[in-house]
Amino acid sequence: MRRDGDQRQGQTRAQRKAELLATIEQQRIDILVAAERWQRTSSSLDAGWQRLKRYRALAYLAGGALLVSGARHPDSLMRIVKRAAAGGLLLGRARQLLRQVR
Repeated sequence: MRRDGDQRQGQTRAQRKAELLATIEQQRIDILVAAERWQRTSSSLDAGWQRLKRYRALAYLAGGALLVSGARHPDSLMRIVKRAAAGGLLLGRARQLLRQVR
């Protein structure tokens, strides 16, 4: 009788192990699919970042020139910053409006 009980327990244990292995395999597949989707989605962002990295030295130079100019003429720098901020906000609103129209 004991052997019969051990066999049943062994079967249920083997079934449980098979279920867990199937679950793990499905989770691995889900992770692979999610990683592929994430890579596909972020590829344009990565390409843009790489493009920006090419012009890093130029950006440093322009930033330094703005800092020197700002130190010499703080009022004109503030005016430029305010205009740039207003232009950025205007551009964001225009994009939002265009999305709503479509």
